[in-house]
Amino acid sequence: MWNEPYLETCCRSALHRLTLVRGHGRPPGLADQPCLRRLEARGLARERPDGRFEITPAGTAQHGALVLRRA
Repeated sequence: MWNEPYLETCCRSALHRLTLVRGHGRPPGLADQPCLRRLEARGLARERPDGRFEITPAGTAQHGALVLRRA
């Protein structure tokens, strides 16, 4: 049975980009801003005080399951 929340392809890509930028974070105002907001609403990303987005521990786990296909 499917028990993982579904993420659109664009949001999975945004989640992956958050792992690639590591501590730098994704700046606001980019094309993936709506996806970053969706990820933030699900607890997979957070907006820092400087306005950049970073991945959360839950986002890292979700990235492993959905993008990297790790258990």
